[in-house]
Order: sequence, then structure tokens, then C-alpha cells
Amino acid sequence: MKRDYYEILGIDKAASQSDIKSAYRKKALQWHPDRNKSSEAEEKFKEINEAYEILSNQEKRQAYDQFGHAAFDPRSGPFGGHTYTSQNGPFNFTWTSSEDQFGQGASFDFGGFSNPFDIFEQFFGSGFGASGRSARLPTYKIHLTFLEAANGIQKEVEIDGRRQTVKIPAGVDDGQKIRFKDFILYIDVLPDKVFKRDGNDVFVDVDINLSQAVLGSDIQVPTLTNPLKIKVKPGTQPGTLVRLRGQGIRDVQGYGQGDLYIRLNVVIPTQLTSRQKQLIKDLGL
Repeated sequence: MKRDYYEILGIDKAASQSDIKSAYRKKALQWHPDRNKSSEAEEKFKEINEAYEILSNQEKRQAYDQFGHAAFDPRSGPFGGHTYTSQNGPFNFTWTSSEDQFGQGASFDFGGFSNPFDIFEQFFGSGFGASGRSARLPTYKIHLTFLEAANGIQKEVEIDGRRQTVKIPAGVDDGQKIRFKDFILYIDVLPDKVFKRDGNDVFVDVDINLSQAVLGSDIQVPTLTNPLKIKVKPGTQPGTLVRLRGQGIRDVQGYGQGDLYIRLNVVIPTQLTSRQKQLIKDLGL
């Protein structure tokens, strides 16, 4: 039986994201194999990172709170007609490195979760032995627009005076690092005025007028590729979320694709003519 993720980090279920980060920082430093030489350190470190990976992601945390560990086990059967893993892709990731602390060319399966040393490095930066495997390579920062990061792109970069083309995979996120043969690229994703990212899901705010909200309408909304027409239902309330399944960000490890959420904001007019005011009164709005 797996231990409760909240128990692993020493927090309760009401913990904020700030509480989760603080608890992770303390536990990860305590059990990092480079600092803690006990025989159980490596397994504890993996367990702590697994708990943080789930609880630091709002969508995964909600699934865990509802279904427990079964939410991430494709063998656990359907939950309300679908499994969390089949909807979002199974969280399986095998990390392969040609040079690491475990030996040449070793490959490790982290039980359906990301390489814990990569998570630690993203949180703290390089400097500890396992993450230090990358520290020997020079690191360069590359700026990407939101859409470049979401859709992937080929970029020409200059490394040590030599220009070369690198391929950035779709789905990379701000703060992640991509290791190439001779260097590492640190990803800096620039803020976007239209799109907001939450995990692999994307949120877009779209304004509609009072008439469209009351009567319904067809409107055009932005997506990560081309604009798309959607139907606004009659009687739409302010803040309504319209979910476009599979229109979000493709998982950088290749496991599924997030969703696009259109948040409909009803714009209430501030200046009305006398006739408009009377019509609204007549309608009882």
C-alpha cells in the first residue's frame, strides 16, 4: 500500500500551494541521496518527489483527493465513465541517461512518475550529485513565446560563436531544461495576453455581450492553432467555462493532451439610452 501523499509531505488536505512547496523543500533537502547516506534515502526521495508532483498540480491533486492512488493506475477501472489516466494519458516515464550516478547507459522506470532528480533540479537548480550530471554542461537560456512552447518549434541559436538549429518539443514549460549533446537550454516562456497555462490545460477569457448571453450565439474563439467557432447556449451565466477536449497542450513526454477552457465573460453595458433602459425593464432583466 502506498502512503498518503499528504502524510509523506507532512501537511494536511487544506494545505495551500505555498505550504506544499515549503514542505517539499524541507523534505527533499532532508532525503536527497547526496546529503542523506542512509539506505532508505533514495526510496524516500523518490516518494517525496512523487507526492509533490501530484499535489503541486491542481488537476492531479483534485483527482487524488477524489480517487486516491487509483486515479493514476490505469488498472483501476472507470470513474464516472472514464479513468483519469485514460483522459490525460498514463503518467509513465522512463528516464534514460548515458551518464549518471547509477552507471553508464542505465535506464530506470520511476513507476509512472517523472525522474525525481529532474523535479529536484527544476525546483532548486543544479548542484547536487544526481542533478550535477548536467552541471558539467554549459547552460543557456532561450526565450519562447507561449505558442512556440505549446506547439514546439525549431530555433536557430548561437552556442560558443557557432550557429545551429535546435528542435524544441511541443509542450515544454517555463523553467524546464532540455539537454542536448554539448549544452543545456533553460526554457523561459514569455507571458501571453490571451492564453494562460495550468499543467497541460489552457484557459482563455472571451467577452460576450448581454444579448449573446441571453439569446445564445455562435462566436469565434482563439485556440493554440487556428480560431474555432463555438456555440454559446441561451442563458449563459457570467464565468461559464466551455471545455474543448484535446485542444490544450500536448504532454512534453508524449502522454496525451490537455484541454482548452473558454471562460465566457458577460460584459454588462455601462451606458444605456432611455429606450434601452425601458426595454430591459419591460423584459424584467
